[in-house]
Amino acid sequence: MGIVSFENICQAAARVRPYIHRTPVLTCTALDRMAGASLYFKCENFQRAGAFKYRGACNAVFSLSDDRAKRGVATHSSGNHAGALARAAQVRGIPARVVMPENAPEVKVEAVRGYGAQVIFCEPNLEARETALNRLVEESGAVFVHPYDTPLVIAGQGTAAVELITDAGNLDIVLAPVGGGGLLSGTAISTKTLLPQARVFGTEPKQADDAFRSFRSGVLVPSRNPNTIADGLLTSLGKLTFPLIRQFVDDILTVSEEGIKKAMALIWERMKILVEPSSAVALAAVLEHPEPFRNRRVGIILSGGNVDLKHLPWTGV
Repeated sequence: MGIVSFENICQAAARVRPYIHRTPVLTCTALDRMAGASLYFKCENFQRAGAFKYRGACNAVFSLSDDRAKRGVATHSSGNHAGALARAAQVRGIPARVVMPENAPEVKVEAVRGYGAQVIFCEPNLEARETALNRLVEESGAVFVHPYDTPLVIAGQGTAAVELITDAGNLDIVLAPVGGGGLLSGTAISTKTLLPQARVFGTEPKQADDAFRSFRSGVLVPSRNPNTIADGLLTSLGKLTFPLIRQFVDDILTVSEEGIKKAMALIWERMKILVEPSSAVALAAVLEHPEPFRNRRVGIILSGGNVDLKHLPWTGV
């Protein structure tokens, strides 16, 4: 499967349905007033393993033949994909091995271990991750499941937008955060198929704006020294996600660190739900760039809720 289609997303939806939560779509009158728009939040912070990543991980894990699955799965991830793959492997009853950077949030490391996966630490850069992973795969024979740049994972992530549109109805705009681009790619394919007139925006921190620069230049720009509290959005776009985003996404909006903190606090305070900084980037975009959204029906994917409560962004700790 070299190209991701809406048919692939529908197949993924059928495959993962027994294993995932059908997460709710919530609204908030107070945030609607602030935004001047009608906002519909797809709450993947309530997903199993705490993030949308479980959709793609399940699709990949449950697509494996029994013979391949016996060897287990492996990946590199700073957090949410690691936990998602570990949980999916646990449900299928196969081993999981995860390479994580030494500075990964403690709450995410403990979640991965809690799902029974083996954690291997490495230096916090892509080269170190890939070197450690390649060694791990060679030694164990495990199947590598890329965090975002593989068709099965992208198709799995696209199922969230299908549910959002099914529950919220006709939307004018759909937003998703973008790191590696798996969620945004799948979201865009689903949205453009089900709502051809709707616009799709990716949202990204200004201090980790490689997707924005890649999208505008037409050339894949790697992420270099990103510095943002949105730790789930530090990765670069992939060779598969980048052309999909160029094809199906209308624009990418960047937001400030203060805007992310403000949006995250608003979601906690006004909606009474817990989201991580990466989840808040889409709402931050609506609040910092209000014009495209005014008087529109806007779908927002809240990507996850795995927060390290010892290091909240507004405490300065």
